[in-house]
Amino acid sequence: MASSSPGDWTERTLVRDGVRLSCRDWGGSGPGTLLLHGLAGHCGEWDAVARLLRDAGHRVVALDQRGHGGGERHPGDVSRAAYVADVAEVVGQLGLVRPLLVGQSLGGHTALLTAAAHPGLPRALVLVEAGPGGAEPGLPERIGGWLRAWPVPFPSREAAVAYLGNGKRAVGEGWADGLEARGDGFWPRFDPDVMERSLDEIAHRAFWQEWSAVDCPALVVLGEDGIIGGGEYAEMARLRPGLHGLSLPGAGHDVHLERPDELGRVILDFVRRAGL
Repeated sequence: MASSSPGDWTERTLVRDGVRLSCRDWGGSGPGTLLLHGLAGHCGEWDAVARLLRDAGHRVVALDQRGHGGGERHPGDVSRAAYVADVAEVVGQLGLVRPLLVGQSLGGHTALLTAAAHPGLPRALVLVEAGPGGAEPGLPERIGGWLRAWPVPFPSREAAVAYLGNGKRAVGEGWADGLEARGDGFWPRFDPDVMERSLDEIAHRAFWQEWSAVDCPALVVLGEDGIIGGGEYAEMARLRPGLHGLSLPGAGHDVHLERPDELGRVILDFVRRAGL
C-alpha cells in the first residue's frame, strides 16, 4: 500500500486482484467511516462531509472506486460484486473496524450490497439518494450518452463548473474537482464505456432481496428534487420498520455537494440517536 500527504488528508493506494484503488484517508482516531461516491464521481466530492465527520471524532476514509478518479481506469470486472469486494478489501487493509458505510447514488447502492453480503462488516448504513431501485433496461445507454455529450476538453475549470453545475455552483465545483488538467484543457477521469458497464446489473433487476438482508441500523437521506421516488422509499420503510429517513427541501440528487454541512449534521445525529 502506497501513500502520500497532499494536505488535510493522506492519499493511499491499494491493490486488489491487480486493480488499483485510491483513497483519501482523513485520519481521526474514532469509529471508522467509509465514504463512497456515485457513478462518474470521485472521492473528493466528500471533502466537506469528511472534514466535518473527522473533526467530530470519526476515522474517515473516502474511496475512489474502480474505474473512477485515481482508481484503475479500465478494470476488467465492473460487476456489483467487484465493487463490494473492493469495499471489503479497503476496510480490511485500512483497519476500519465495523465502519459506518456512507454512499451516494451508485456508491449508496454499493454500500447497501456490501451490508447485505457482509452483515458483520458495517455498524450502520447511510444511503444518500440511493435505494434498491428497479429494472431500467435503457439506463446504461442513456447515462453513457449523457457522459459522451460532455463538451470535453473543457477549456477552463470555470467552463466545467458552469456546464456540470447546470445552475448549481456547488454541484459544478464538486464535479469539476474530479477533472484532470491537461495541456489542452480539463478532462474526465473515467471512460463512458466503463461507466455503462458498471450499470449493467442495475439496469436489469431490482435489489429488494439484498435490502431485506441488511440487518444494521440504516439512514436514508433524499433530496426533495432527487431521483428516489416516494414509492421506493415507502417500500424500503415497509421492509425495514426501524428505518430512519428524511428529505432535504430544495436539494437535488447531489445532496452531499449542495448541502454538505447539513448532511454531515444529519449523519452525526443519526449516529448519536442510534447509539453508535
